[in-house]
Amino acid sequence: MAEFASAKKTLKVGALEGVYFDLNSVNSFGDIAKLPFTLKVLLENLLRYQDHAAVSDSHIKSIATWLQRKASDDEVPFFPSRVLMQDFTGVPAVVDLAAMREGVKALGGDPSVINPLVPVDLVIDHSVMVDYSGTPEAYQKNMDLEFERNAERYEFLKWGQITFDNFRVVPPGTGICHQVNVEYLAPVVGTRKVKGEVQFFPDTVFGTDSHTTMVNGLAVLGWGVGGIEAEAAMLGKPTSILIPEVVGFELTGQLVEGATATDLVLTITQMLRKKGVVGKFVEFCGEGLATLPLADRLTIANMAPEYGATCGFFPIDDETLKYLRLTARPEAQVQLVEAYAKKQGLWRVPGQNPEFTSMLKLNLQDVVPSISGPKRPQDRVDLKTADVDFEKALKTVFDKPQARSVDVEGHDFNLTTGDVVIAAITSCTNTSNPSVMIAAGLVAEKAAARGLTVKPWVKTSLAPGSQVVTDYLNKSGLQTSLDKLGFNLVGYGCTTCIGNSGPLEDSIIKAIDENNLIVTAVLSGNRNFEGRISPQVQANYLASPPLVVAYAIAGTMRKNLMTEALDFDPDGNPVFLKDIWPTQKEVSQMVAKVVGPEMFKQRYANVFEGPKEWQNIKVTKTETYAWNHKSTYVQNPPYFEGLTKNTSVIGNIEKANVLAVFGDSVTTDHISPAGSIKAASPAGSYLMAKKVEVKDFNSFGSRRGNHEVMMRGTFANIRIKNLMLNGVEGGMTKFVKTNEVMPIYDAAMKYLETKTPLVVIAGKEYGTGSSRDWAAKGTALLGVRAVIAESFERIHRSNLAGMGVLPLQFMDGVTRESLKITGLETFSIKGLSNLNPRQEFLVEMTRADGSQESFKAHSRLDTYDDVENFKNGGILQATIRQLI
Repeated sequence: MAEFASAKKTLKVGALEGVYFDLNSVNSFGDIAKLPFTLKVLLENLLRYQDHAAVSDSHIKSIATWLQRKASDDEVPFFPSRVLMQDFTGVPAVVDLAAMREGVKALGGDPSVINPLVPVDLVIDHSVMVDYSGTPEAYQKNMDLEFERNAERYEFLKWGQITFDNFRVVPPGTGICHQVNVEYLAPVVGTRKVKGEVQFFPDTVFGTDSHTTMVNGLAVLGWGVGGIEAEAAMLGKPTSILIPEVVGFELTGQLVEGATATDLVLTITQMLRKKGVVGKFVEFCGEGLATLPLADRLTIANMAPEYGATCGFFPIDDETLKYLRLTARPEAQVQLVEAYAKKQGLWRVPGQNPEFTSMLKLNLQDVVPSISGPKRPQDRVDLKTADVDFEKALKTVFDKPQARSVDVEGHDFNLTTGDVVIAAITSCTNTSNPSVMIAAGLVAEKAAARGLTVKPWVKTSLAPGSQVVTDYLNKSGLQTSLDKLGFNLVGYGCTTCIGNSGPLEDSIIKAIDENNLIVTAVLSGNRNFEGRISPQVQANYLASPPLVVAYAIAGTMRKNLMTEALDFDPDGNPVFLKDIWPTQKEVSQMVAKVVGPEMFKQRYANVFEGPKEWQNIKVTKTETYAWNHKSTYVQNPPYFEGLTKNTSVIGNIEKANVLAVFGDSVTTDHISPAGSIKAASPAGSYLMAKKVEVKDFNSFGSRRGNHEVMMRGTFANIRIKNLMLNGVEGGMTKFVKTNEVMPIYDAAMKYLETKTPLVVIAGKEYGTGSSRDWAAKGTALLGVRAVIAESFERIHRSNLAGMGVLPLQFMDGVTRESLKITGLETFSIKGLSNLNPRQEFLVEMTRADGSQESFKAHSRLDTYDDVENFKNGGILQATIRQLI
């Protein structure tokens, strides 16, 4: 690598002095100044790791010459500088690390080689549930229940905290991992001592949550990966990525009165989904950036998974520095960020856009008030037509053409089709943004002043992304008004957005379930997939926090908020949305008045200390974990049973039966739900057999440390539709050998008894949504050898490869429909002993009548790393073999 040795230079900023790897040193290969900022970050990463065995001159040249083709099939290694986790994905990742120590020990190696080599931060934010709401005591009661339910998990995480190096845990009750990341953890420019010298570099991060992309708004390149990829990164293993296309998104103008950052991101999500940016980087540029506060950029970057991109990146500029100062970063760090960015060409210069693969444009003046739903984040609806759109959805989506009204036992109101039963201000997407949170408070204040109240059937909640939000809502006096409308603090965590909305009132549940009533939820989150928010709610809409308050007052989705009165004041006068909607000036003045650095400095001073409940958990440091075989939360997974030091030849897939046939847009929530566990399900039966009462089931997300629960929960979403069974919802399938209909888990176990391999057939966008590694882990443990789909979402495709499951994509316009696949066929895939990235396979299909047909499928083992991981039976097995 002598060719690029001269890239190392010295940089002195105040009292700080260190080395950096100069991007200008490779200008002989192309005009580096015109490269997209994200590719400059990848290029710096390669220059800094040029002495690593995984990095070659050709990797560096591939990015340096990107402008000559603006697309590439080349792959390069990438070394993220740190890893971010939340507890739903973090617990199974730590379980895997503990199990890997056992695996290494069984092969005669040193268990301590399994230890993070890069900094890892795990933020416990997904476990709090909204059991209590609408009262001043809700927060403490929910916190008490959280610690009671999750004692085993939290003890395990504390063990990990004291056992592993470079591993920190942010305790419960602090905030959402992505908001904590941007407000405290992310340095933007990192500093690390390597072989005795200080290095400066762009901060980069892998996160075990898909919304890790939020930090792109702070000019930190990062994206969501499955826990299994994150574990490899922790252990110092680079991730191989294809050099992406980079789509530019130019913003001009500024938002008009009445439009919010939430409306903007829903518009951008719709535009980018329509264009198609899966597997691509997106970078925002244009003079409109100067009008967006950094919190608005975070809102846009957060929803990159919803628009399908790997990242949605904003470069460093004055607004970045302003935000770092607002959040009380040390002045020396802020000065380093500015000096480094300008020295490396990572500073945004107005009027100088990079060159992109392609470009979209949006005038911010065209953004209008919007919501999104009823099932997908990209399905944006103009607020002015939202009531009409819901009526259409009743017929086209839910097959319920007639609205109905039903009695609610014990109450003097009826529940009607379209009524809002959940109104939640929740999720990192919007609670990180003071402008929309203050707007929500002002709407509540004006509504309360007019004597308006929330409808009695609406469950309201407020779950901020950090404690700072509580500080500025209290300082402004707006929390008092929110409390009057039932938006009391319920916890600091993801809550409703992850499915932890908690139970509705029994009488309301009864009215909905007995009448199959289509009711709605309105939340300020980023995910509204079916079956995610609440078992009783089929129609879910994403909206800005102030609109959440407005819909809670209106109480229904069948009212036009732009033209009809929200409600009537005590004197009988109509009150319209425009009467209580704050102006942009009111919002900005209040934000400037109540949000300041002292809040961030105070709240994050002891961020790792946690509440007394966390401090009281006592654990002992041990080299390997003392597994409690009675635990229903944490168990040693079977991934390494029978593991050998060397790989064996991969056998062909012969006469595999079909476990399930799915349509388009099957999400990771469908494959591995995070929400409630039904008593009448394989997972419920398992827990009851372990003497766990139904009230203590908790959620699938909280039990991801126990493979026995998660296997039984795979494909168990209450809304998933297996097309082998006409019109049946839930995790059911047909066991072909006897023609019986049964739960998918039960059928998979029967197939395993006869050593019958399995495949899953699917349509477009298979695996969209959360970076949920259990969607791949559960698939593998059920005995699925291959998934054949029309297209895959990036993270899930990678996770399947990382668990030894072959992702295959139909080719040449062939689909499950054109092949008339019913699920009664068997499939054979040969040639697996001689694998290469992205190769074609001939798939032999035998129908139930014995007739045969073949079709071509494209392997989505996209990189050589994918191939190696697949050959090893998974990335964890590959890592163990490499380490010993």
